[in-house]
Amino acid sequence: MRPVVPVIALAVIVAAGGFWWAVSPPATDDASTVTYATVESSSVAATVLATGIIRLRVGAEVRVGSQLSGIVEELNVIVGSRIEQGEIIARIDSRSLEARLAQANAQVSVLEQEVRRAEIQLERARQLDSKKLAPANDVEDRSLDLAEAQARLEKARKDAAVVRSDLQYAVIRAPISGTVASVSTQKGETVAAAFNTPTFATIIAEDALELVAMVDETDIGTVEVGNAVTFTVEAHPAIEFTGVVKQIAPKGTIISGVVNFEVMIDITSSVDVLKPDMTANVAIRTAERQALVVPSRALQRDGFEQFVYIEKNGELVRRPVVAGTREGGYTEVRQGLSAGEQVAIVSDRPSASTRLSNP
Repeated sequence: MRPVVPVIALAVIVAAGGFWWAVSPPATDDASTVTYATVESSSVAATVLATGIIRLRVGAEVRVGSQLSGIVEELNVIVGSRIEQGEIIARIDSRSLEARLAQANAQVSVLEQEVRRAEIQLERARQLDSKKLAPANDVEDRSLDLAEAQARLEKARKDAAVVRSDLQYAVIRAPISGTVASVSTQKGETVAAAFNTPTFATIIAEDALELVAMVDETDIGTVEVGNAVTFTVEAHPAIEFTGVVKQIAPKGTIISGVVNFEVMIDITSSVDVLKPDMTANVAIRTAERQALVVPSRALQRDGFEQFVYIEKNGELVRRPVVAGTREGGYTEVRQGLSAGEQVAIVSDRPSASTRLSNP
């Protein structure tokens, strides 16, 4: 019979080793997961916070219509299509106009011949008059005939110019570059421009969007034209957009008993993901001030709470903070930290406490 004591002893050793492994996890590789930054005092922007809305600027939306009545022979746009200034949107059937123009040009040619004939007859009358071979009033009559022919020719030329101008309106071109927002006709449809100008398409210009922020009367005194602006929208909270103050309304608007002033802001960053009527959280940079800052990567978020990790007794612990302005990769910390403290920049979020070596 084999002894059982060594087997039992081995089992106890293995179990004890497993228990030690469970209660003492291996140390985190500090060099690869954690770095440290010092809380520093730095110059940051003083900002005015406000709520705004994205809207179409005045003149950014153009309705393109037809000045002629006729059948839509060609339609080259659809909703959402991109169009450049001068490109053809549509063509109106112009065969009747072309026939009228040909008739007007023919009338001009006929009257040009009449003018030429009147000029010859006037010259002949003058020659006869110089030799006393024609009545005294013959030159005067021929002069009147020439003037009348010239007047009819001038009218015919203007009539032809009117038809030629109408013929140009048969081709409808884009007055601006932008995106087609709506199309209100279709190929083969008959449009009537006698009573009102039918709209073929609506085009929104490339730089159509602007931001309008409502600034409280207590803050409006520090806002000036040219101030830099940053803002985010609820649909894309991780994207920070930029702008510049373009105009400040001279008259306030009372909202819920509080006087606010409209601040119009030109958007300088890409607007591909922005749409009219989006709500924006706006920060208007008005001045410089000293504040405590940390690298933005050191800030963590848990729901609505923001915090940083600091080392305490060899472990990383959370400390809630109140964050302020973000700029150039750094974020202002208004509450929760003191100058000179060390904050951890953790590439992989640790658990409630992570065992670390001293930095």
